[in-house]
Amino acid sequence: MTTPDQPGIRASDSERDKVASAIQAATAEGRLTMEEADERLEQLFATKFRHELAQLTSDLPSEAPTPEAPQSADRKPPRMIGRVPLGLAIHGAIVAVWSVLLIVRWSAMDVPFFWPIFPMFWMGVSLLVHAAIRGRRNRWRNWGPPRAAASS
Repeated sequence: MTTPDQPGIRASDSERDKVASAIQAATAEGRLTMEEADERLEQLFATKFRHELAQLTSDLPSEAPTPEAPQSADRKPPRMIGRVPLGLAIHGAIVAVWSVLLIVRWSAMDVPFFWPIFPMFWMGVSLLVHAAIRGRRNRWRNWGPPRAAASS
């Protein structure tokens, strides 16, 4: 029985593609310069045998390290003010301050029509949309099967 690294076995296109992906990944990680990657890719597509493929990636790690996604149990809880997320509280405070400033401006003017209602309406809508998006995001984060409690 023959092994993949025996000199007499020809390399397939899919094997060349895997090596090309490894070279491109190493370049993206900064392990190879663009010039080195170009040289290796030129050599790669000129290869005929499997043992020549192995030589092109012998100085690279066999598997690229993949960053692990944070586990939901390890995720930091959102910063809160009471029961309100910090970002939403800040948004609400900005809406309140601007509304007060608009009302003060209106009261200083001699205009009978309460024009601040229009900007206040849109600021209120933006606050409601922010709250709805925040709530939907939190519901999707908690979606899925129940997680087992960590044993201490």
